[in-house]
Amino acid sequence: MMNPMVSVTKNFKPALCFLLFFVILNPSMKAQSASELLISMDELMSAPQDKEAKVKMVLTDKSGKEKVREAVLIQKGRYKKLYRYTQPEKQAGIATLSLPDDKMWMYMPAFGKPIKISLLSKSQAFTGTDFSYEDMTGTSYSDRFTPGIVENPNPDIVQLELMPMSMKSRYSKIIVYLNRKHRYPEKMEYFDDNKEYFKFATYKYVKQGKYWYAQEVIMTDIKKEHSTSIFLSDMKFDQGISDDIFTVENLAAGKSSE
Repeated sequence: MMNPMVSVTKNFKPALCFLLFFVILNPSMKAQSASELLISMDELMSAPQDKEAKVKMVLTDKSGKEKVREAVLIQKGRYKKLYRYTQPEKQAGIATLSLPDDKMWMYMPAFGKPIKISLLSKSQAFTGTDFSYEDMTGTSYSDRFTPGIVENPNPDIVQLELMPMSMKSRYSKIIVYLNRKHRYPEKMEYFDDNKEYFKFATYKYVKQGKYWYAQEVIMTDIKKEHSTSIFLSDMKFDQGISDDIFTVENLAAGKSSE
């Protein structure tokens, strides 16, 4: 008579192998996991009810020559974001406003009125930097890209491949190196319409109170040998910033959060 334990073991092994085979090959399970990771990154980036910071921007060309700009950043939730230059004088007053439903406006004092930025225009460089308007929008990555998981030998990193949902995106794909423990990006690699790797961003995240934020972001254009560094300081969270700050009318008026 066969031992019952031997019989159970024999039946268990094929079932276990089938389960592992299903998990490995089932793309929907992988896609779901990648989506959850990308959403968790978005949630970390937009965790505060609102935030405000001073911005220092340094543009560096291939000869090492630098141009320095200053700005203020005000954001509420995930979809409302105001960015306004304060220095130097010729850039002062230039501002962009990101709103829900992927809407974006720009104000330049020389024009005298706000201008709506089209989806096509978002692929262009943001005021001469290595960031595009698309990079500076407040819209979440999970709203714009379909993610997949790519194997990475580093146990501390989860590597995601982001494919654009819209053909109007400047990028054919973005590779994200996500901190496995805290779920913030440490690096992003960008590929152009020709599927060529042309620029990358590195991030330095720090924790203030209960929130993580990118204290330093450096975007480097490989082909142009040019980089733009953004440094945030005097970060303030959850001040109860009014929705009135995030209006097209205020974009031209230039009111602060106070």
